[in-house]
Amino acid sequence: MTRPVRAGAAVTRRLIRKESRGDLPLLACLGVVVLVLTALCAWAPAFAGGQEDRALRQRVDAAQAQAPLISLSTTPEVFGTVPPALDAAGLLGAGRTLTEQLTGPAARHVTVTGGSYDYEQTSLISPRPPGPTNAGTRLALSYLPSARAHLHYVSGRPPADHTPLGTAPQIGLSQAGADALGVRAGSRLTLEFAKTPGVQDAPPRAQLLVSGVYRTTAASDDFWSGRETLDQPSRYPAEHSAGTVLAVRGLVGLDAADLLAGAGVGGPRMTWQLRADLSGAALHRAQALTGSLSNYGADLNANLCQGVDPITSDLSCHVGGQATGPLLAIDSLTPLLAAFTAEDQQARQLATFAVDALAAVALATVTVAVRLLLRRRQAHLRLQRARGASTVRLVLLRCAMAWPVVAIAAVLGWTAGAALAPDGTSGSPQPMTAALAASAVALTLPLMTWLAVREPRRRGRLRRSRRNIAVGRRVVLELTVLIATASGVVALRSQGPDGILGAVPALVALTVVLILLRCYPFVLRMVLRRARRGRGTVGFIGAARAAHDAPATGLALFVLVLTLGTAVFGGLVHQTIDDGLATGAAWTTGADASATVAGTVTRATSARTSGTRTALQHLYTLDLVGQADGAEISPVAVITVDPEELAAVAPKSPLAATVLARLATSADARADANAPLPCLLSPELRAREHRGGFTSKVVPHGQRPRDLVFTPAGTLTAAELHDPLLGPVTAQIAADAPLLITTARAARLIPPQSSGSTVLLVKAATPATAKPAALRSAAARELGPLARIRVRSETLSALRTDGLTRGLVTIYSTTSILAALSGLLALVLELRLTSYERSRTTSFLRTLGLGGTQAGILHFLQLLPLALAVAVGGTLLGVLEPRLMAQTLDLRQFTGGPTQPALHTDFSLTVALVAGVTALILAAAVTEAVLARRRGLGAVLRLA
Repeated sequence: MTRPVRAGAAVTRRLIRKESRGDLPLLACLGVVVLVLTALCAWAPAFAGGQEDRALRQRVDAAQAQAPLISLSTTPEVFGTVPPALDAAGLLGAGRTLTEQLTGPAARHVTVTGGSYDYEQTSLISPRPPGPTNAGTRLALSYLPSARAHLHYVSGRPPADHTPLGTAPQIGLSQAGADALGVRAGSRLTLEFAKTPGVQDAPPRAQLLVSGVYRTTAASDDFWSGRETLDQPSRYPAEHSAGTVLAVRGLVGLDAADLLAGAGVGGPRMTWQLRADLSGAALHRAQALTGSLSNYGADLNANLCQGVDPITSDLSCHVGGQATGPLLAIDSLTPLLAAFTAEDQQARQLATFAVDALAAVALATVTVAVRLLLRRRQAHLRLQRARGASTVRLVLLRCAMAWPVVAIAAVLGWTAGAALAPDGTSGSPQPMTAALAASAVALTLPLMTWLAVREPRRRGRLRRSRRNIAVGRRVVLELTVLIATASGVVALRSQGPDGILGAVPALVALTVVLILLRCYPFVLRMVLRRARRGRGTVGFIGAARAAHDAPATGLALFVLVLTLGTAVFGGLVHQTIDDGLATGAAWTTGADASATVAGTVTRATSARTSGTRTALQHLYTLDLVGQADGAEISPVAVITVDPEELAAVAPKSPLAATVLARLATSADARADANAPLPCLLSPELRAREHRGGFTSKVVPHGQRPRDLVFTPAGTLTAAELHDPLLGPVTAQIAADAPLLITTARAARLIPPQSSGSTVLLVKAATPATAKPAALRSAAARELGPLARIRVRSETLSALRTDGLTRGLVTIYSTTSILAALSGLLALVLELRLTSYERSRTTSFLRTLGLGGTQAGILHFLQLLPLALAVAVGGTLLGVLEPRLMAQTLDLRQFTGGPTQPALHTDFSLTVALVAGVTALILAAAVTEAVLARRRGLGAVLRLA
């Protein structure tokens, strides 16, 4: 009994080895597909995570360049001792201990980068500022060590951090601030501070020594954003008297707080700047930080505050041995991460289109390979079945040959992908996805083998014909596909893509294939009728064979159409983003370059250069009153422009053309000061006042109040509101705020506003001035070193190197290339699968006297309908699919523009892909024809 069993096992092993050698090319195809899929599962998530980390770091670094994302602040108590005392250096140095209150990994990723303090505005007693009578003068004091690198002292020296005993604290002022106060280096200022209730009966006074006068220098890191008051003084109306209040801000040394505390001045607001370290896996670190930061302020006060201050009745805390008030934690990292998470989620949803399409193409390629493998072994399977082999044995025999190849390919693919995957990113390999992909390939073979070798059902007496059953099944299948596609498109357009709805493009491709399969035979039958009337037989036979093989080409059509659809869709996303980036960069900068400063600043006309064209825009906030109904509209964003300058900067702009046509008539500086101001209104503002104009009461400096009259000259269209010329200005306006554009004459009538802003648009007139350095220099000469300068070429480069944008483009490019290669492999296998029938038909005809040239034409005619169907289906899908997905492709976050960029199909790519696939099919026909002509008569007879 043992010997026959062993002999049978040996025969089975020999059979497996023999058949494996014959099936090696097809098994290698399966192995390549599995290897690529598992390698992608190991590499792609880590790569995508690295791009997400890079994108988050870019956003965090840009935000931290303007201001700290995390800060702590408190007010120290200086009246707990007699005399009052404050150790500012010790208190600021103790800020490093505050990060110890963070829990978990956040304590290792947050560091204190420095400290500063600020006093509230205090009254300047002497000297009296020169010029018109002021209602008062206010001076704010700040200790800001980071500002020293951005200052240049034109006279005197910076305020000392350690002054000799008995000397006055030192202060540094800007040139504009010193001129407004009428002081210079060496002058003394007498200040009156607010009194502390319950401690003092009269406001304390102190003297400060002006140690130097500084000039600000340009900063490339947006340091001056929000700190413009260190350079330019401001004026605002007095609350209880006529006139204006002059407000100036100066810089003091480290021990100024100690000296002022000794003079009875209450403690300043101490602030510690914290910096988050997001190197490496930035997304994971940020998520860990936000969890700890959510309760950071509460935890600090719970640990450091143990009593109540007897004077203020507030919590009494202790930081570095100094009594302070409650601590306030300001966390701007969490909102930034929330916004980034929404953008990242959108990018992932868009990536599901490409990933699902690649999976569908790969599965179709596996199906074609298994069909060809079973077709090659069809005779052997029938023989083994006739000799009594069971269905299970035949299935296991096929699996015994294929499963080791799939397993080895899966291991090799996972190992290669893991080796190529970047380390230290927020993305991690997906072993479950890799196992699912390998299992899907491994289970395709036994399923199709079982369908091929299973025993047919016994015929019953009352069963319907097989033809009716097949037709019914096909109708049900097609209706199911159509309903699923329609439901998927509706769901996709209503709620956007996700992991499941990302497969909708594959369903759309399948629907296109079903439509082609319905139309394909009908068209061929029409051709067949015309060919039957002709004299030649080659055309008739070719059309007949193509019509006969049409149902069998469904899988090839699906693979090719889906491959083309994936590539065209990827080209659409790439082309739309690339075009949108240019629009977004133009919207951000407004022109070749733009400069923005806080407040309404008038440029120096002597600084203009002949190599540039410039236009100045002032942004004000006014309260308007409708002339018709007297309704107050507040607040309204008012933009003043010079129409001629705007047209010179952007001669092709629709907004510039409208402003020049409707507002230029009253832009003359010699016009009557009381004449109405023509203006253009946003639709929201026009809807608030349908009939008349608007008035606004303003109080110019040193003059009586007056009314400004705005006369509408037109309503801005959506295209004009989204014109790039308005980009830098409207970026500072709330989305729902009403907008009014008027002439530059209004800028001479409206008093300066510190809350407003000034935007300078710069256009290069010569190639020499188009360089970023030249544009920056021209903008800085016009508006000064505090201007925030943006250059369009630099902004465009930053948008293109954004991590999310590059990651999305890379994913679509990679999946499109892999889908194209997989589709070409499936096409080659499908043509190889059907080549036997074509060659057999040609061989029969050659035995009947068909010539070699005619045989070649016959091969060409048999494959020509497939090439035409693929070209039509691929083009139809490339044009139809983007229109179906138009509402789901929110690409605005990747381009930086104000609106969703228009979808731009890459027609050149579509034509190239369709032409390439068509040429490949026709090349296969030529190859078959050449091989058929080289066959000898014996080979032809054996094949026939």
